[in-house]
Amino acid sequence: MSTALETEEHQALRAAVAALGKRYGRDYMTTVIREGSHTGELWAEAAKLGYLGVNLPEEYGGGGGGMAELSIVLEELGAAGSPLLMMIVSPAICGTVIARFGTDEQKQKWLPGLADGSLTMAFGITEPDAGSNSHRITTTARRDGTGPDADWLLTGRKVFVSGVDIADATLIVGRTEDARSGNLKPCLFIVPREAPGFGRNQIDMELHAPEKQFELVLDDVRLPADALVGDEDAGLLQLFAGLNPERIMTAAFGIGMGRFALGKAVEYARTRQVWKAPIGSHQAIAHPLATAHIDLELSRLMMQKAARLYDAGDDVGAGEAANMAKYAAGEACVKAVDQAVHTLGGNGLTREYGLASLITASRVARIAPVSREMILNYVSHQTLGLPKSY
Repeated sequence: MSTALETEEHQALRAAVAALGKRYGRDYMTTVIREGSHTGELWAEAAKLGYLGVNLPEEYGGGGGGMAELSIVLEELGAAGSPLLMMIVSPAICGTVIARFGTDEQKQKWLPGLADGSLTMAFGITEPDAGSNSHRITTTARRDGTGPDADWLLTGRKVFVSGVDIADATLIVGRTEDARSGNLKPCLFIVPREAPGFGRNQIDMELHAPEKQFELVLDDVRLPADALVGDEDAGLLQLFAGLNPERIMTAAFGIGMGRFALGKAVEYARTRQVWKAPIGSHQAIAHPLATAHIDLELSRLMMQKAARLYDAGDDVGAGEAANMAKYAAGEACVKAVDQAVHTLGGNGLTREYGLASLITASRVARIAPVSREMILNYVSHQTLGLPKSY
């Protein structure tokens, strides 16, 4: 893996996180999954070392960096076999939105805890009947009374929300009525885990991961006026301020997983000997692995571009690059895992090598948080200027 284009600080961060990841590794992750527990030890140590809050403002206990640094952390943990999926949700999405748009009180309440790992936050946007069409979101918030201090009542449903059982609160994407036009506009609300009317049901997944998936039911959840994040009229801006980091971090998740799988395959191909030489000397084995490596490296370059644009405040440019990075990383991850399993043959399906479970896990980078088809729609419309089909 080449890091020549990175600063010395980034290279040092990458090496330090890689060392942490090796102390835990895939065996740790599979044990946690088998026991049905959580990655509390790794989360706590990553927080203590300052990795979880590396993107958050220094005045709130963070590292003062951005997506460039946070994506390095997740990628290296993933390459060691122990990715922390909640990093995408808690510091990247929720921490970024609150840091950029939250009130002073919200920043003081949440950011120090998100930075030191003592608080976590989930993110709820997807709905059963909306899917990728965020304009069909039906979770609505209405004022219970008049005036700026009136409570909010939040009603709706969400699906595929990660880590609600361990998160202290969930950042919910809802909609409020525009008093001038009567149209519904997106807004974000902080909903505490134990808020009355905030119910959750675990979704039975074939995906084996420490983070569980939930369906949420919000039945007139009463929230104080200050549960609304930022300006009620800046909903879309605030929403995409969280979605672009989500795509960048999902790319990091996929690249890390792909690197882990590729590393296992390369090690096996170097030593596994069936005929006169190790199987890695056969081009039918070597070339697909080389292609997988190239694809992962190219994906990282686009991810780094997206992170730098986002950290520079170019939300429009970052949106395009983040979508491309997520697409490229998802494809590269799935292909790397598939080729790794194929390289090991029957051994690729054993628990000993830790690759079989990645066949399912690698699909996450392709379908979440947005499908590859919707990304192709985005590039078709926004980049190439082609007409919409929907």
